Amino acid sequence: MTTQALTVACLCAAWCRTCDAYRAVFDAAVDELRASGWVVAAHWIDIEDEADLLGDLDVETFPTLLVAHGVQVRFFGPLEPQPETVRRMLLAATAVEHGCPVPAAVETLAARLIRV
Repeated sequence: MTTQALTVACLCAAWCRTCDAYRAVFDAAVDELRASGWVVAAHWIDIEDEADLLGDLDVETFPTLLVAHGVQVRFFGPLEPQPETVRRMLLAATAVEHGCPVPAAVETLAARLIRV
């Protein structure tokens, strides 16, 4: 079992029907990570209700996922709401030891989520 902490956030909008259907997929993927030994801080973020949290970050495609280990972003981008795709991406994000290049606003959001 690992004691590493992972932040997983889904950026959605209340009006997005795809996001509605995606919630169960997201929750199941987070539960699977936890069952495998990861400490996971999961966030479901409505971009309109939590605009202050997002700061300058502009999200155009829903759902968009953010996966970070500490403040090191390992994945950021839209992802099809298919359980196997989400599972594979999360497992891949836990396996890498380095971050991916992202805009500063994404790094800022990752840092803010650690404090939430």
